[in-house]
Amino acid sequence: MRKVEAQTLESIADYRLIEAAVPTPGPREVVVQVAACGVGYVDALVSLGRYQVKPPLPHTPGQEAGGWIAAVGAEVEGLAVGERVMANVRGGFAEFALAPAASVVRLPDAMSFGQAAGFRINHLTALHGLRDRAGLQAGERLLVLGAAGGVGMAAVQVGKRLGATVIAAASTDEKRAFALAHGADVAIDTAPEGWRERLKDAGGGRGPDVVFDPVCGPLFEPAFRSLSWGGRHLVVGFAGGPIPALPANLTLMKGAALVGVDVRQFLLFEAERAAAELSELMGWVADGSLTPPVGRSFALEDFAAALAFALSGQGAGKTILTLADAPHGGR
Repeated sequence: MRKVEAQTLESIADYRLIEAAVPTPGPREVVVQVAACGVGYVDALVSLGRYQVKPPLPHTPGQEAGGWIAAVGAEVEGLAVGERVMANVRGGFAEFALAPAASVVRLPDAMSFGQAAGFRINHLTALHGLRDRAGLQAGERLLVLGAAGGVGMAAVQVGKRLGATVIAAASTDEKRAFALAHGADVAIDTAPEGWRERLKDAGGGRGPDVVFDPVCGPLFEPAFRSLSWGGRHLVVGFAGGPIPALPANLTLMKGAALVGVDVRQFLLFEAERAAAELSELMGWVADGSLTPPVGRSFALEDFAAALAFALSGQGAGKTILTLADAPHGGR
């Protein structure tokens, strides 16, 4: 099989497309034939050794994949070769990848492999953040920063599904149009001058009740200052660059909360709850009330361009690699 691999994390140029043996599943593992693999901002950071946890070497990028079960290891029950699934894989920039059987979820007929490749982490982050951490209620105003990105778009969709009025903030006309096309009620630009006034106008004269912030850039403090009384500002990530600080007195003055959202630890410490929420999200896809968009697609051979594009923040939706044609009439 073909896979992408690097011996160092110095630069994207260190990665190569190589030939390797198809992996053999161990106990409680499956092999997934990868049809599509997500390429997110975090994937790019990990690939360059810039994330909180550095991967072991050699490294093959890619965590989320959609595809077919190609082989099943010992002690695996309820999964069969040929089933359409999503999975948390080890090294998804490859034609075949290993996955813990516990991470494998069958796909509803309504979900494509491209959708599956960018779904689990982003939409679980959105649901866990908005409902569990922020207690978002129907009728509240939700501001989503970085609304056209993978996790931002998930927050737009999940927030709308939970009954919020969604205000999407994005940097270009194309990104704002993308957010509006996928559920946002109103979209505003991110130019700092006059931004708080535009946000207030977008909220009908009031500030947001909840801020979903995967950027934590120049609008971090203005967004917190704009919260309504009792508001909640969710810290989801730091795509905006240097980590900002917030004067502690603002939480008192606004009666507001600054709340962290870490889906990795949610999956680790509350695995049963996370599994139930993922099942709920998949149910929304199956019944048609949630249709996750797919961002730009790259071929496996173009993995370097895909990583650079994901790192740039220019895309709308989750970037994916498309690897395999469907066997046996799959999709």
